[in-house]
This record gives sequence, C-alpha cells and structure tokens, in this order.
Amino acid sequence: MEFTAEMIAGFLGGEVVGDPAARVNTIAKIEEGTEGALSFLSNPKYETYVYDSDASVIIVNRTFVPQRPVKATLVKVDDAYGCFAKLLEMYAASKPRRSGVSDKAHISPSATLGEGCYVGEFAVVSDGVTVGAGCSIYPQVYLGDRVTLGDNVTLHPGVKIYEECVIGNNVTIHAGAVIGADGFGFAPNPSGGYDKIPQLGNVVIGDNADIGANTCIDRATMGSTRIAAGVKLDNLIQVGHNVEIGENTVSAAQVGIAGSTKVGRGCMFGGQVGISGHIKIGDGVQIGSQSGIAKGIADGEVMMGSPAMPASRHHRVAAVTRNLPELSATVHDLARKVDKLTEGQ
Repeated sequence: MEFTAEMIAGFLGGEVVGDPAARVNTIAKIEEGTEGALSFLSNPKYETYVYDSDASVIIVNRTFVPQRPVKATLVKVDDAYGCFAKLLEMYAASKPRRSGVSDKAHISPSATLGEGCYVGEFAVVSDGVTVGAGCSIYPQVYLGDRVTLGDNVTLHPGVKIYEECVIGNNVTIHAGAVIGADGFGFAPNPSGGYDKIPQLGNVVIGDNADIGANTCIDRATMGSTRIAAGVKLDNLIQVGHNVEIGENTVSAAQVGIAGSTKVGRGCMFGGQVGISGHIKIGDGVQIGSQSGIAKGIADGEVMMGSPAMPASRHHRVAAVTRNLPELSATVHDLARKVDKLTEGQ
C-alpha cells in the first residue's frame, strides 16, 4: 500500500513539515531509511540519523526542532512512538490473511469452528473444541479436548494447548508456546522419592493477551491459572500453576513466576526476573531485570536487585559495591597503621 505524508498526518492528527505529497510504500528504521520508506524518531539518541536519512517521511514529536536541514518530510505528532505503532498495526492488517481448512489438518467431528477460520497443515483440533470466528490456527498446532478459543485468536506454528483451557478474544500465542501443561507438583514419599500430585485445573487467558514464543503457562492443581485481559508475556517465560496475573501487566523474556503467586494490574517486569511462590505483587509494581523477589510487594513499588530492594536503595548499594576494591585497600591500610600505633603497648 502507498500513503502520502498528508494522509499519514490526517490519520494521526499530525502536522506536515515539508512536502505533503511525499509518498511511502514501506517502513524502515531511521538509520536504514531509503527512498519511499516511512520511519520515526522518538529517542533523542538517534537524532543524528534524521539529517542523513533517505527516508521519504519521518514521524517526530511536536517538540522536535531540527538543528540543521532535514531532507525528509516530517510529520509532527504528540507521541511519535505510539503513532508509529498505530501505523505498523494498520500496515500489518493490510496484509492478505490466510483462509480455509487444510485437508491435512485433523478436525474432530465434535469440534466447532466459527466462520472465517484458517486451519493449517497437521493441526489437531480434538474432541469438543470450540473455535470462535476469524481464528488463525497455523500448522502443527494442537488443541486438546474441550479447549475453547474466542474470536480472532491467532495460534502460531507449534502452539500446544492442553485440554479444557480457555482462550479469550483477540489473543495471539506465538510459536512453540505451551498452555496448560501440568504444574510442578510432587509430594515426597516414605521411600525417599516423589509422588506426582494430579493437576486437575486449567488455564484461562483473557482478551487481547499476547503470549511469546516458547512460553509455558502451567495448568492449576485445582481451579485456574489466570492471565487477565491485556497481559503481554515475552518469549521464554514460565508461569507456574495457580498463578494469577492482573490486567495489562507486561513481562520481558525469561521471567519466572512460581506457583500460586498473585500479580496485580499494570505491572512491568524486566528480563530474567524471578518471583517465588505464594506471594502477592501489588498493582503498578515495576521490577528491574534479573531481580529476585522472595516476598510480597506493595502497590506502586519499584524494585531492583537480588534479593530485591527499593530501587533508590539498590542504586546506593551499587555505588558502594563498585568501590569495594578501593574500600578494602583503605581498610587494610588503616589496619596496618593501627597495628603500628599499638605496637609495644
């Protein structure tokens, strides 16, 4: 598809600086912009690329004031990053959508498919499955017995959803994710081994959630593991049995949440955060990358470190830690001086 700068500004409520007829038919990073490309600038660190970029149109914040001439046509908006994301969404929606059910897929006679669904090769839709309208089920997806999918769900290749799990509307689950595998439940027995505790619950994922590739969300021992509406989980995340994650919480890659922990709404977790089980994380909590969380956190806290502590304290601790070699040398030097002063006493 092709757009002019004027069309883009109209869609975004922006202001054109330059040629309103400038045309774009592709998108590119600002440092890789070519003629006919649309790009954006939101981070001041990349401002230098604006002046040399060959992109035809660049979306910038209204506050941006060029320090030298810019070849590209600028579209000034309130939030360059957010507006560019909207355009990417529109661009993605314009791509042709797959349709039809492959004759190489297995659809149980007792399963129900809504209108306009795509089912790819070697997908398995088991007994009693209900699939809403407009769903895309890519090759090698497995849907266990009595799974329920809402409308407009996208399951990328190799997704596995175990029996009786429930997926809401407009959910995207990326390749290799496993939804509803058994929780890690074992009880020690008298012989020194472990007996498996049956995992009888399911997983419920709310509307508009996005689950990353190779992420695993375990089924509950009893009841449900719950991922609320709008949650975004990156790749390679582990969510334990009976965990509850509140609305619009986001987690970067390799986060691990142990069983029965309750996570509030609107939280943000950096990569490789580890959260122990049976604790409560409040609403709006932010946790820095590689932090270890062993106890509950109140609403709105910002935590860092392992064990985690308030970010302000963590920064002070880090400042001291960086100087430990020098501090150690100073302490040893003082000890030698004290020894000399006390000799012969």
